Amino acid sequence: MADESFDLIGCLERVRRRDQVAARELVEHLYPLVIRIVRSRLPRRAAEEDLAQDIFLKMFSRLAQYQGHVPFTHWVSRIAVTTCIDQLRAQKRRPEYRWADLSENEAEVLDHVLTDTTAEAPSDTVAARELVLKLLAGLGAADRTVIQMLDLEQKSVAEIAALTGWSQSMIKVRAFRARRKLQKLFQELQSQEHS
Repeated sequence: MADESFDLIGCLERVRRRDQVAARELVEHLYPLVIRIVRSRLPRRAAEEDLAQDIFLKMFSRLAQYQGHVPFTHWVSRIAVTTCIDQLRAQKRRPEYRWADLSENEAEVLDHVLTDTTAEAPSDTVAARELVLKLLAGLGAADRTVIQMLDLEQKSVAEIAALTGWSQSMIKVRAFRARRKLQKLFQELQSQEHS
């Protein structure tokens, strides 16, 4: 709860004069409000303390913009909500998957790929397909399209160029970069299994 005896206006004036003690007091005063907003809108897998710290950094960097037309707590709340929404949008654009997010079957498939040196395919093709789709979701739309057409649908570069209107060299470069991104996503999952 907000401390009724807290002198917010005086504290803000001291913060603007670069008083570190006042800055610390302001954060302590606003922390319950900010953490409540973060927890109610916490993006998946975002550390609440990291997000709260980002909000406070934005607040301090924009303090000169605060004109006093709205209560300061409303202004900080708007920053907090916007920061959470931005984090959610970023995760939606580039979802990140961790070992713990995989179903039991998907984890078995990935474990099979990581540990089995034979060329045999995993026995659970549904789980393998779901794993591939999760990894593909980590790519941008154009990269995902190229990989799906080239590798999953077995279309030629010329066919993809005819369908998309992209040049063949652009398709090859995009496929190369997309495969590197997929490899990085796969390595991140692999490293999480061992941690």
